[in-house]
Amino acid sequence: MKREWQMPLTVLSIAVFALFIWWGQNHLNAYYIRVLNTAAIYIVAAVAYNLINGVTGQFSLGPNGFMALGGFTVALLVLPVPQKQMVYFLQPLIWPFNSFSLPQGLFVIAVLLGGVIAALGGLLIGFPTLRLRGDYLAIATFGFGEIIFVLANNLIPLTNGALGIKGIPEYSTLMWTWGWAIFSIIMVSNLAKSSYGRAMKAIREDEIAAEAMGINVFFHKMLAFTVSAFFAGVAGGLLATLITTVSPSLFMFTMTFNLLIIIVLGGLGSITGSAITAVLFAFLQELLRAVEAPIQLGPIHLPGVAGMRMVVFSLLLILAMLFYRRGLFGKKELTWDTIFSLLGRTGKRVGTTWKSEKMKLS
Repeated sequence: MKREWQMPLTVLSIAVFALFIWWGQNHLNAYYIRVLNTAAIYIVAAVAYNLINGVTGQFSLGPNGFMALGGFTVALLVLPVPQKQMVYFLQPLIWPFNSFSLPQGLFVIAVLLGGVIAALGGLLIGFPTLRLRGDYLAIATFGFGEIIFVLANNLIPLTNGALGIKGIPEYSTLMWTWGWAIFSIIMVSNLAKSSYGRAMKAIREDEIAAEAMGINVFFHKMLAFTVSAFFAGVAGGLLATLITTVSPSLFMFTMTFNLLIIIVLGGLGSITGSAITAVLFAFLQELLRAVEAPIQLGPIHLPGVAGMRMVVFSLLLILAMLFYRRGLFGKKELTWDTIFSLLGRTGKRVGTTWKSEKMKLS
């Protein structure tokens, strides 16, 4: 396919998708809107997580901590002042958060600030830990996530402790969540294709060789870590204003585990693979709720088992890993060339089948 057609097709597809999102926000019921919103937030967090784990090859286990920073920041900024006085009944909220609240029109500012605070957290933890490699880096970043969890439980004048913050305005709509999802895909994809991204991939393949070639390894690791933390903070802020509550338990290690499943299943290093798998993950989690309900098979009654969907989900994950050991997409991206190639092969197959059937009939 000619290169000059790719950009117009991309813009047209985004415009058509934006129309669908606008239609969905006004016509779909609340359940489907919630699932679509969750899928978009997973995209933002997973694509960002893949930048550090898949593109740069640094095994980090701390995105839940960055999401917590973004989530609590946005909650403190948008929660109405009267609601703050009701929520913080154990200890009053500290100044200046107790004296102001951003209106809905400045929601984007709140989300951006959530991302910036998370990025600052990424810088803070990145300086001492990014000189580590492999499992050592994983343990250090896991420790960061646990520190954030403990701080969120004990900084009661700021986070309200284990009770969390309730009554957050529901500002996350499909336009916001999917707008951020598309923006994160474009930004991370362009970064991965740039000279910075090529340096990150060189570090992933062989860090010592990359350093010997003159690549500033620490700078590129920090760049990937900070950008990843920023979008993780954005995802945390969107999540807080979607479910209208935020607490330390929301950002436990389970969140990182879910994101790790998404990027490994989609393919480490594949941005579009992470995005598509994030959508599949969100919908599959809802579809599998059916296996937890009681089932009647003729005279046989099977009682519902809580947690059964995770068992089925784990089995599906094992099968996927057995047949797709490098993930569904490996390190490849879904491009227009790939789509038209698939459509062309499908068209030829259908045409061949139609001709053979016609010859049989004649």
